[in-house]
Amino acid sequence: MPQNKNALIRYRTIDKCLQNRYRQWTLEDLIEACSEALYEYEGRKVNVSKRTVQLDIQTMRSEKLGYNAPIEVYDKKYYRYEDEDFTIIDIPLTETDMNVLTETMEVLKQFKDFSLFSEVSDIIQRLEDKIYVEKTNNQPIIHLDKNEHLKGIHFLDTLYQAILKKIVLKIEYRSFKSKESKTHLFHPYLLKEYNNRWFLLGKHRPHSPLITLALDRIISIDYDLQVPYHEENINADEYYKDVIGVTVNRGNRAENVVFRVNKENTPYVITKPFHVSQRIVQEQENGTVFQIKVKLNLELERLFLGFGDCIEVISPSRLRHRISDTLRAAYSLYEEK
Repeated sequence: MPQNKNALIRYRTIDKCLQNRYRQWTLEDLIEACSEALYEYEGRKVNVSKRTVQLDIQTMRSEKLGYNAPIEVYDKKYYRYEDEDFTIIDIPLTETDMNVLTETMEVLKQFKDFSLFSEVSDIIQRLEDKIYVEKTNNQPIIHLDKNEHLKGIHFLDTLYQAILKKIVLKIEYRSFKSKESKTHLFHPYLLKEYNNRWFLLGKHRPHSPLITLALDRIISIDYDLQVPYHEENINADEYYKDVIGVTVNRGNRAENVVFRVNKENTPYVITKPFHVSQRIVQEQENGTVFQIKVKLNLELERLFLGFGDCIEVISPSRLRHRISDTLRAAYSLYEEK
């Protein structure tokens, strides 16, 4: 059991003891009560030291956890609350507590589509009610980019459960390039989010290559319990380490991509690197030359194109030509006709 949870159990135990005014509590009594409480929770004997309980009492008395417990010693050996009605359970939330809880709930609610989090939804609701009573009219400090109306988002939990329970799926899917949808058997392995879109990594057959499906292109999903699930150990960090985005061209090797960023945008690229491999090659008067080592894919091209005339791809030449051709085609859309 984590030490911080042990401490909370001891605080609650000491609090419960000191609320009992029908008994006199020595330090040894409190040590014994804490030991018994931890035994009930852990199922094994826990030796709580005298020093530990003394520090617990000191912490409860302080502002460290917001308790400010009025613990006093009387007759030089017994402990009690000076205020007979005091308990740490009824400590009101501070403004800082409420701010932290509010922002934490906003983060947790991003995962509401997963049944994994269904058990905490009631807790979140109760926390929201508590905070609403304590604090109103204040706007959130953190705003997360989200799109609750994104197509395919409702498939998240079905896919999560299929991966968890190792079930083969029948997925009706239509790519952007296809006129009609097709239904395929699919062995799902991993869910990945990128740029506010969700993707599913898996295989059609045990010996076929890994492919990525966009959830917003899935039409329908059904389970196929007759087909044995083919397990594959996917290390996501290793699989995606050489790419930007989700497209992994398995037959390609990562290669050095060199690009120049103008002076105005250099600080942005330094503080928010394109890839973990990014390094500065040369600092120039009109900008900075960077290098990353990645596999070429569509997401990389779109990243560069998003900077417009602020970035120049230097190498490899085929990537430079693709970016150049795309920019020329884009320019033609704006030419006077």
